[in-house]
Amino acid sequence: QVQLVESGGGLVQAGDSLRLSCAASGLTFSNYAMGWFRQTPGKEREFVAAITRSAHGTHYADSVKGRFTISRTNAENTAYLQMNSLKPENTAVYYCAADRTTGLRVADSVYDYWGQGTQVTVSS
Repeated sequence: QVQLVESGGGLVQAGDSLRLSCAASGLTFSNYAMGWFRQTPGKEREFVAAITRSAHGTHYADSVKGRFTISRTNAENTAYLQMNSLKPENTAVYYCAADRTTGLRVADSVYDYWGQGTQVTVSS
């Protein structure tokens, strides 16, 4: 059974940093590209960042470039999203997802597995 479990969310102030983690089990982690998405109530899920299986390639939404960094440690079956200079508009539930293709895809429909999400709230 495949599981993706996000952690690291919380309530922070504008300008603060958070690092989200996504622990994977039940799959060969190094065979999957990984992505991070976010969603706020009443809105569609939005692409944030993606990383290839080997971590040689990354891709970011324009709104987070220069502030967020996606990474992974295949030996620990874990992906990360480092979020710096957080803004109130970054408030959302953040999800990690696994993609069995070469990766860096922005459409959520192509991802094979999803975590349950972790809430990030940024106060002004």
